[in-house]
Amino acid sequence: MSSIKHAGGPWELGLAETHQTLLLMICAAGAIETDGQLKTGRDVVVGALLGAEEFGFASAPLVAMGCLMMRVCHLNTCPAGIATQDPELRKALLRPARARGQLHALRGHGGARVDGELGFRTVNEMVGHTECLYIRHAVDQWKTRGVDLSAILYQPPVADG
Repeated sequence: MSSIKHAGGPWELGLAETHQTLLLMICAAGAIETDGQLKTGRDVVVGALLGAEEFGFASAPLVAMGCLMMRVCHLNTCPAGIATQDPELRKALLRPARARGQLHALRGHGGARVDGELGFRTVNEMVGHTECLYIRHAVDQWKTRGVDLSAILYQPPVADG
């Protein structure tokens, strides 16, 4: 089930709720992964602070390689030459995999800068530390009046360890 088709909510809400539920259930069900609209290193840091241990990047690396988002990957007719085995279509591949590496390097550099500012050395150290986040109330718009986002930063009581 994806939020695109079913919930429509931001990834931060689902991630926070999932992490809190697993803590309350004292469940070690494996790693929590988040994806969707992760564009910067800051997004990765926020995800880790909300409880994500793994991150999925899909669209941004494809676009960095020149993907036109034609949604025909499964037909072997990719006009950008990324998702095809046809030699003629592969000639259209303008950007090599190096572009994907540069994108991840920039994202990682931004995340490392934020990690250092918060006092963490690794992403694993950040997981679940919602006390490092705060809700910004700078936006004064009629749509945001009455919206309470404090549940996102809730820390369930858990035993040490």
